[in-house]
Amino acid sequence: MGEPGGIGPEIAVKASLNQQAMSICIPVIIGAGKPLEDALALIGGAVRINTIHSPAQAAHEPGVINFIEVDAPQDYTKNKPSAGGGRASYEFIRKATGLALNKDVDGICTAPISKEALKMAGVEFPGHTEMLSFLTGTPRHAMMLMGGPLRVVLVTTHAAISRVPYLITRKAVLEKIQIAWDAARLLSVASNEIAVCGLNPHAGEGGLFGREEIDEIAPAIEDAKRQGINATGPHPADALFRRAWTSDVGMIVAMYHDQGLVALKMAAFDTGVNVTLGLPIVRTSPDHGTAYDIAWKGIAKAESMIEAVKTAAYLG
Repeated sequence: MGEPGGIGPEIAVKASLNQQAMSICIPVIIGAGKPLEDALALIGGAVRINTIHSPAQAAHEPGVINFIEVDAPQDYTKNKPSAGGGRASYEFIRKATGLALNKDVDGICTAPISKEALKMAGVEFPGHTEMLSFLTGTPRHAMMLMGGPLRVVLVTTHAAISRVPYLITRKAVLEKIQIAWDAARLLSVASNEIAVCGLNPHAGEGGLFGREEIDEIAPAIEDAKRQGINATGPHPADALFRRAWTSDVGMIVAMYHDQGLVALKMAAFDTGVNVTLGLPIVRTSPDHGTAYDIAWKGIAKAESMIEAVKTAAYLG
């Protein structure tokens, strides 16, 4: 259920009760009892909580919430980050990851967490991706966002923009191209083109605006081609996203967080899905944050969470 002070509990409940989601999987909420009960009171309706100890005990019935309670702080603060909420959200993820590693569940869908709340709780991870990498012992991974016709893999994720040029290395770019290539086949994407963004405006304009394209990105693309990967670029990012919107591009490899996600969220803010590639488990999430400003008002949209649950069921 993610950070309990945000919209996580509400959208987790709404997704668990969604008919489309229930038609393809048996949802189980991992979390704490108080925010679950508060979320149910918020949305109303006749809903029964089926508290279980193992996913094997889950019921597949309309109006039933399957729930595994985690021993975690319940002193969260609604509508803002708190140490209790940060610690609780970490414990929820740790429990769900363990269930997935043990094959007790086919995949996990994580509601949004707060990096500020995690820091307040002394949990030193910048985000889900890094946390899941640690919990699963997987150093080679990538964040992919899907929405509309776009599928975007990021070379760097939660890093200050001032650090990004130093993180764009031939090795890092090649690794993300390889992961994107595997993901395109996993998802049965029609086009097998892995289109790689440049870092600088106009993809560096032949070195005029920077040498990252010449020294790191282009050599990584050539390495990928020698491995039989249909990698192209480096492309100017502004033109590439336009082409991907109007024609078939298998995957885009973007150099940094906002380069890839501004376009994707413009295309599919309410339905975008985040998939962590390279893990030994299936993990998805909605592509938005905790939305403290609208939390606990009963107005949070669950479409992205529902799509993330459906994607996890498909991949699982």
